[in-house]
This record gives sequence, C-alpha cells and structure tokens, in this order.
Amino acid sequence: MPGKTPFSSGAKVELSRSAAASRRGIRRGKRETLGEKSARANAIATRLALTYPDVECPLTHRNHFELLVAVILSAQCTDAAVNKVTPELFRRYPDAASLSGASTRDIEALIRTLGLFRAKAKSLQRCAQQLVEEFEGQVPATMTELTKLAGVGRKTANVILGHAFATPGIAVDTHCKRLSNRLGLTGEQDPTKIERDLGCLLPPQEWTGFSHRLIIHGRRVCHARKPNCGGCMLRQWCPSRDLA
Repeated sequence: MPGKTPFSSGAKVELSRSAAASRRGIRRGKRETLGEKSARANAIATRLALTYPDVECPLTHRNHFELLVAVILSAQCTDAAVNKVTPELFRRYPDAASLSGASTRDIEALIRTLGLFRAKAKSLQRCAQQLVEEFEGQVPATMTELTKLAGVGRKTANVILGHAFATPGIAVDTHCKRLSNRLGLTGEQDPTKIERDLGCLLPPQEWTGFSHRLIIHGRRVCHARKPNCGGCMLRQWCPSRDLA
C-alpha cells in the first residue's frame, strides 16, 4: 500500500534478566554500566514495539521521490499539514524532472500553508535539479549521497533510508532528542551524537522502528512541557519519571 511502510520489532517480548537488573539499578540510582544501559534500551524498545506494533510512515507517498519531497516538507511542520498539500504538488510535479523545471514561485504557491515555505520551495527545486543532474532522476540509497541533496540532513536521510530502502537508521528529531535524554540513554544534545549513542545501545535491526516509535511516544505521552508520567508504560525504566 503506497506510503505505508511498517516496522516490526525483532526484540524479545520477555524482558531479559539483564534488563531487569538494569531496571533495579535505575531504581537505586546507581551508575549504569554500558551493558546495563543497553539492556534497559532494549527493554524500552520491546515495550514500545508492544505498544506501537506496526509503525507506518504517516506521510502519504507512492514512491521514493514523493517520500523524499514529503520528508523535506515535514521539517518544523505536522505530517497532517504536509499530506494536505502534497496531492496537488505531486499532480503538478510527479517526478524530479518536472519539479526541477518549476519556478520557486509556483512551488511556493502550492506549499504556502506550511512553515518556512519559501526556504522549502528553494530546497525542493534545487534537490530535484540535483537528482536529475547527478542521479538520473532517482533518489540515492546511501547516507553520503542523500546528505548532498538540498534540504536533506541526517535525520531526513535516515527516514528515507529506513522507509524507502529498509536500511537501518536512527532519525533524531526534537521528540527523539527529548525522550532519549529523559530516558537517560544519552546526555548529548547534538543529533549526530545522540544517533551515535543510541546506535551503540541497540542492534541495527531496531534502529528505524525504535526512533519512529520514540517520536510517536513523544507526541502522545511524553510531552515536552507536561509529560504524562502516570500513564507512561516506560515509567519503570525511566530515571526522569514523575516529572509531571
């Protein structure tokens, strides 16, 4: 089904003994070893997978090009807002060749309701030109190539890699950053360093699904200003519980 790329966790349903030991360590407030933190991260991944079992891309798309455009548009914007403008955008410009020849003014008119629409219009036009000039109109499948494209950083590239090419990647947005710190899985603020820390704690097959589920959990439960700690199923593994 177009635009629906599910991710199911490979983590075991039952918590391992090491995960349980890590949880006890968190309760006592002792310093975790890397092994304990990894066990706790995997326990969190398991519980997230049980709560949000079939993670799908919320951005409506029919192919890799449309996914790339939608993800670029989603920066500092809701997925629902993006899904409202992309049908007409894709009708007018169904591929990189047609979008590369569009004027920024015409693109702006179609995405005007989105935040930063002028900057995004320029990025889309330039990105489409790069796809035509350097990649024969196709979306590349590596981090190095993707991050050369206008409007594409590591977060966007990881979303594309995970959803379009089934290549493991950790997409660190504001929700993933906030929850990773609250859960004590990293002390970093830089997204690249957070991506590195989480990658050290979880096996690659968990990366895409874990970061996506963490984003969903941040939107639904662990809110920025008033997290719902009482209703959080990750409470037992969270050193920041009872923030609310």
